[in-house]
Amino acid sequence: MNYLRQATASLTVFATASLRELRSLARPGPRMVDEFECVISVLLAIIFAHILGAKNVGWAAFSGYMVMRSHVSESLTRGILRIIGTSAGAGAALALAPLVIGTPFLLSLSLVIIGGVTLYFALVGKRSYAWLFTGLTFCMVLIDGMKHPSESVLPFAQSRLVEILAGTLACILVSAVSTFTIRRRLPRQSRETPAQTAIRHSVVWHRGAAKHALQAAVALGLIPWIWLWTGITSLSQSSITIMAVMMIPVSSLAASVLNPITSRLVLRFVGCSVGGLIATIILLGSHHSPVLMTLGVCIGVLVGRHIENSNSSISYIGTQFVLAFLVVLVPDTYTSAALEPGIDRLAGILFGVVILEPVLLASHYLLRDHTPRNDGPDIKQPSSNE
Repeated sequence: MNYLRQATASLTVFATASLRELRSLARPGPRMVDEFECVISVLLAIIFAHILGAKNVGWAAFSGYMVMRSHVSESLTRGILRIIGTSAGAGAALALAPLVIGTPFLLSLSLVIIGGVTLYFALVGKRSYAWLFTGLTFCMVLIDGMKHPSESVLPFAQSRLVEILAGTLACILVSAVSTFTIRRRLPRQSRETPAQTAIRHSVVWHRGAAKHALQAAVALGLIPWIWLWTGITSLSQSSITIMAVMMIPVSSLAASVLNPITSRLVLRFVGCSVGGLIATIILLGSHHSPVLMTLGVCIGVLVGRHIENSNSSISYIGTQFVLAFLVVLVPDTYTSAALEPGIDRLAGILFGVVILEPVLLASHYLLRDHTPRNDGPDIKQPSSNE
């Protein structure tokens, strides 16, 4: 009931704040430039994904959205880390797949170890974005492979890499053009944020981060068993929710691990639900017209990025809104656009909430401390989701 109350309250705040933010949608400035950069990057990523033969074009579009930053150097760094992490995760999954797929215990153990270790270093490491995508890709490839134990996971791993490459290449091109044209006339922002400065002082061991990563690892380890019991086919997307939601500033873990994560779960659920619903309405209303669907993508990305840039309590919802919106609305092929694949992926993302929340509740009561500890310096992370 508490989760439902939080979801209802978040939805109300989201609706109110969104209406308020939309009034400033047409206001010129750096914020508007960033939003149109994202729109162009997403459209270009979709084109590249089709040219390269990506299977999940919506994920390529989301990569084109997430990599975008205010300067090409920042976009390039973020894109390279995303590619390195994806390549490492796919390589590790390809190496372990023949040994663990088909044996639920070994598969679960692999997800626990690799997922937990990569998330820990994503929390405390200086290359957190690469660590995050190493774990994300590893989990997605192995979990997808468990559904077809007699088949190779190579095609799915290749598709993930192609999607990341398409989105990253599109983003860097758009960011480079914008940096040396429009953004040259805008006030230059600081090269290093306070969060990035804090990362330079990261520590090797942080007890709170280790406990936090363990919770995520347990949730990831449950996925093979849940698949055996339920047969849900979209569980590879659930690993995205588990790792992305657990990627929070280490300073937030000092007091309680439950409240900040539950809040992010609620915000993710609300953002994805609203984005998926609106995308579904547009897809059905457009009668699968490529022109109308593309126009819908432009509007959705523009609005979602505007909300994300609001620096308010609903900014995280903006990111999740765009995630679900693109996953549902962007078809893998425009010649036979269908609603079912996007809805299936969205269901897997939302099902991650169902897996993670009970683990958080159980660990909160079983592992909570009664005396405060000094774990060393706090480490703040910049926002980095799938």
